[in-house]
Amino acid sequence: LFGGFDQRFYAAYDEAFPLEPEWQDRVDLCNLYPLLVHVLLFGGGYVGQVRAILTRFTA
Repeated sequence: LFGGFDQRFYAAYDEAFPLEPEWQDRVDLCNLYPLLVHVLLFGGGYVGQVRAILTRFTA
């Protein structure tokens, strides 16, 4: 949501718990709920990110 982890983290995680194919494509979906909470709490500054995610997965 706010930068995330670097590639070393994901490489180590993948060694311990293999990640599903195309897992990176789903990261935005995981961020959708926290972004919606931020819209509710802090206002419209996050609406653009929410719209971009929704457009990506509904187009």
